[in-house]
Amino acid sequence: MTFFPYPSLLAAAQALADGRTTARALVEQALERINDPQGEGARVFMTVHADAARRQADIMDTLRQQGRAPTIAAGLPVSVKDLFDEAGCVSRAGSLVLENAAPASMDASAIRNIKQAGMLSMGRTTMTEFAFSGVGINPHFGTPANPWRRQEQRIPGGSSSGAAISVSDSMALAGIGSDTGGSCRIPAALTGLVGFKPTAGRISTQGTIPLSSTLDSVGSIGRTVRCCWAVDSLMATGTLHVQDAPYGRTGSTLRLGILSTMVMDGMDQTVAQTWEHCLSRLAAKGVALETFSCPPLLDIPTANSKGGFPAAEALAWHTPLLAEHAQTYDPFVLQRILRGHEQTAVDYITLLQARARLIRQAADIMVHYDAVILPTVPVIAPKISDMDDNAQYVATNMLLLRNTAIANFLDLCAISLPCHKPGDAPVGLMVMGQNGQDSRLFEIAAQLEHLLAE
Repeated sequence: MTFFPYPSLLAAAQALADGRTTARALVEQALERINDPQGEGARVFMTVHADAARRQADIMDTLRQQGRAPTIAAGLPVSVKDLFDEAGCVSRAGSLVLENAAPASMDASAIRNIKQAGMLSMGRTTMTEFAFSGVGINPHFGTPANPWRRQEQRIPGGSSSGAAISVSDSMALAGIGSDTGGSCRIPAALTGLVGFKPTAGRISTQGTIPLSSTLDSVGSIGRTVRCCWAVDSLMATGTLHVQDAPYGRTGSTLRLGILSTMVMDGMDQTVAQTWEHCLSRLAAKGVALETFSCPPLLDIPTANSKGGFPAAEALAWHTPLLAEHAQTYDPFVLQRILRGHEQTAVDYITLLQARARLIRQAADIMVHYDAVILPTVPVIAPKISDMDDNAQYVATNMLLLRNTAIANFLDLCAISLPCHKPGDAPVGLMVMGQNGQDSRLFEIAAQLEHLLAE
């Protein structure tokens, strides 16, 4: 069984540049992992682009030999979440509802950018139906198991479940996902990867099946901060300048605020111990840490009491489909969509106003820190079988989304880093940056990644 012999996406890119590997070799390694009968490939990929990936890999190898590779990332295999349009493919969003929809005529904007940069789509990864859960369960196409203690069959986290496992299992060097309430950061935290959510307006959502037009963002999952930085740069601009990569420089002292309001409630013992150990390690390395409260966050549950933006905006999008296909939906997802009926026009406008107010109030408090840190999720990954109980499913989903959804509601950028010891249950450290300060957040995250690795 072959694994990528490179610790990061940029390391693989350098190996291509140095002639130590080829795009075709990387694709074949990914396909070997995808097709492994003992692996998770059948539950990770809804569609595999084997022939197309091989063809494009050969083209990129030829262009590189001629000195005409479009970017340093040309020839690197990635995975694409099933809600992004790819020309010629049906975007099903992990659902049977759209199974007979017409194939997309063009790639989504973000996917077009990475393909023009020469990156190769290995295929379309499974997800929670219509991205409406943080658990990662898909009753239609199966749920890939978390790599930690795989024999125990634990959840991968969602909604970008397949994106995370494609990376953890070396089926792709990075996973392209969406993040509306934590859908990249939750699976990253539960599987020991890095997951990034940009400021919502940074990357176009054109050509994606929406969950919430207000909160949706296009994110990524990788092995390192620089993996996510590279993919984010390409999706946003179509260009990649390695000299601009975050290197985790330690020349300046970081001043980080440890958010205490609400986000520490319900932590299990493993996360609590790992979190305290993480803080101790950072403090010992000179990071200035200050615990603070943010009272405006206590108003978010009230603002979202009627389902929030996802319920109302999802209902508006799904209404034409519900008349004929309501029985085809995952019942848990359908229940969440139908909550949109609880909101009137006045409720929705009030929600918009409340969000604007809470964004201002929280920003006035958080501006005093270089970044804000908190546990990405307060529990380790539970077993898939535990989600058979509906009440347990609902409670787990709310708990997994609680911390990560703060960044979406407040329109911040955020990234989850693994902070556990090798071999221990994966636990994520979430770092939140200010709106539009994505580049600064990457620098801070890279510095923390470096400090935690020492």
